[in-house]
Amino acid sequence: MEQPAAALSTADGGAALTPGEPAPARGTPAALRAVPDGESAPVTATVRRLLHAGQTALAQSRRPGRHPMDGSAPPLLRGWMTPQPWRLGRAPAAAPAAPDGPHSTFPSSFAPPTECPMPPSTWEAAAQRRRWALIAAVVMSAFTATVLVAAGLPWGDGWRDVGLVLQLALFAVLFAWVAAGCVTAVMGAWVLWRGDAHTLSRHQAISGPLDRGARTAVVMPVRNEDVATVFAGLRATCESLAATDCAPLFDVYVLSDSSDPDARVAEVAAWNTLRRALSGRLRIHYRWRQRQVHRKAGNIADFCRRWGRLYRYMVVLDADSVMTGDCLATLVRLMEGQPQAGIIQTAPQTWGHDTLHARAQQFAGRVTGRLFTAGMQFWQLGESHYWGHNAIIRIAPFMQHCALAKLPGSGPLAGEVLSHDFIEAALMRRAGYHVWLVRDLPGSYEQLPPDLLEELKRDRRWCQGNLQNARLLGQPGLHPVHRAMLGTGAMAYASAPLWLAFVLLGLGMAVVSGGSSSGLHAGPLLTAAPWLATAALLALPRVLGVATVWLRDEARFHGGRAQLVLSALLEAGWSVVLAPIRMMAHTLFVVGALTGWSVDWTSPPRGARQVRWTDALHQAAPGMALAGAMCLLAALLQPAALAWLLPVALPLLIAAPLMVWGSRTDLGQALRERELLLIPEESWAPAVLRRTAAEAELAGRQPGWADLLGDAALADTVAQAMGQRHTLHGVRGRERHALLQHVAARRAHVASGGEGADASGEHSWCDLRAISPRQRLRLLSEPQHLLALRQLLQRSSRQPATGEQAG
Repeated sequence: MEQPAAALSTADGGAALTPGEPAPARGTPAALRAVPDGESAPVTATVRRLLHAGQTALAQSRRPGRHPMDGSAPPLLRGWMTPQPWRLGRAPAAAPAAPDGPHSTFPSSFAPPTECPMPPSTWEAAAQRRRWALIAAVVMSAFTATVLVAAGLPWGDGWRDVGLVLQLALFAVLFAWVAAGCVTAVMGAWVLWRGDAHTLSRHQAISGPLDRGARTAVVMPVRNEDVATVFAGLRATCESLAATDCAPLFDVYVLSDSSDPDARVAEVAAWNTLRRALSGRLRIHYRWRQRQVHRKAGNIADFCRRWGRLYRYMVVLDADSVMTGDCLATLVRLMEGQPQAGIIQTAPQTWGHDTLHARAQQFAGRVTGRLFTAGMQFWQLGESHYWGHNAIIRIAPFMQHCALAKLPGSGPLAGEVLSHDFIEAALMRRAGYHVWLVRDLPGSYEQLPPDLLEELKRDRRWCQGNLQNARLLGQPGLHPVHRAMLGTGAMAYASAPLWLAFVLLGLGMAVVSGGSSSGLHAGPLLTAAPWLATAALLALPRVLGVATVWLRDEARFHGGRAQLVLSALLEAGWSVVLAPIRMMAHTLFVVGALTGWSVDWTSPPRGARQVRWTDALHQAAPGMALAGAMCLLAALLQPAALAWLLPVALPLLIAAPLMVWGSRTDLGQALRERELLLIPEESWAPAVLRRTAAEAELAGRQPGWADLLGDAALADTVAQAMGQRHTLHGVRGRERHALLQHVAARRAHVASGGEGADASGEHSWCDLRAISPRQRLRLLSEPQHLLALRQLLQRSSRQPATGEQAG
């Protein structure tokens, strides 16, 4: 019976080596180093025989007919994807060209059908008019509100006038920001009610058989994910795609950057199960990067350099993405019909979580969020956003123009580009290709963070990336619309400290005034009209969202008209109480990003789990302290100021309970039973989502590292997933070889009755958990050493403590 080996220490030791034995790898377990002299020859012979046996087994398993599919990835067809240095504020450089040589061009059948740049399109004139209308509406709104505020201020005191000017400037900026969102939502409502002749729609997809050259790769980058949940969605997507007539044009790639050995083993096992289930209907490949650089953007670039020249298009998924086969096929048809298009982005619908917070966010996105999506589509048209997932990309121009160099300089906003999607869209448009958002294409889904704490963790990553992107506003050649997107991306987070500064400045002026009426008027309570206008701008998108659902006769998908209105009020109230919490958190994120606060880019949880009180209190502590200090100061020096301070301070004081309650699934499920915060995907779930949920429920425990060495079939699958590799030599090969030699030497020493065998004769020295994650990953990347280690450990567990030495 096989047993896991036990008691390997990961501490470094200093035992001398026998002459001729390779030096141990850095971090080699100390227990493996305490090996008596004189055992080098038999140990080396044992390791060599095991490696030879592993090599032979791999060669035999790869013979035709022995394995259901060929390897984990197709043969390489390398291409160039070379980043060009950023030229911030300098004259534009010539468009980058691929070097001459065998990798410089795409095969003719996969090349883009039309070269860009193209002549101006009819939509561009309409886009210019719409953008000027947007700017005029925002400027006029902000100007009018600022004039009304200024008219109510008590001017005439020198020191107070300086504070009033600062407060007025902050008000103008923040009001313009709110107005821009409201005007965009109004534009979206107009599109949903009346349509838009200039936009790209699913109805413009070409019909008939697709060109055989329109080969498309569906790529899903993953890193240390919940494998069962991720592969449940991927399986539903692949099954839906395999059922379409276009399936032969598609290949699916799982691109792993996982640094957890258990996650890697689980990924390979899930990939093998999926590819066997769809064998003959869809090709599904797996790639793990040993050199993990540049995060998701680097993973995508690695795929493009290796296999990009095999395909005309690439659909990028996130780990939580689910798409129907019809949606994927329609994206290819749209690309084929739009030779000028470089990127076509879908509008993913959110689904999947039952927590109170997630349900509120899902409802808001379905009712109000689609107005903002349609509004952005209205004024962006062919110069739209790219959100990094659930989108199709024309690979040739992407490889030539969208490689990302490091940002020059030093400091927290230099180095690797963290938020790559906006930049890639800007570079694609600079190259002459269009970037479209298609809002009416169904079958594209994603998941939101299940609770406020996870949402803020995600926002922290996005904050640093968007602030970093603002450095590229001076990059030559970018289109003004994409410069505006880079600016608004930064403003989405910079508005938080501006809002906080506005509140603190008003509080300070009210306190210093000493209770005079003029001092109070110098605070936020300036005049009623601007504040009522601000509230109206914030409320109008929600009103229009509900009205749109009514007019389109969609209320039945939200539980009926009464439930729709109640749900809208509930979501609005939840959003209002969370706004100060988000403001405080985003302020800290901006300060941290500008001062070098490091960001840990970990994958968010794919399942709901209740937030612990300790975690909530830790996250909410800064805001609670600030709110408490503001209330105490106002109560002592200016009690009247508490009236306008409490709407901001009270949510900060109860932030921890809100985080905990928002993560509770029982509250969300209770609302669902009452048909509140209901979305169409719950009242009538598409087949692909039902399949995803069913697969997630059926998934059992995922295999890990310990299972690998005890399961011959799993070990063979992992070895096969690495493909044909020649890594017995070199630095890493010598490290793996040294590890095996020490394991073999220690095994022989213990088997002969030496130190390490317990009274029962079991070998406690070979605890698999003590082999470091770094060493496990290296073994997982090389099949011969992996199979040799498994055979070695099998021998160790079968032999008695006093048995004959192996070798």
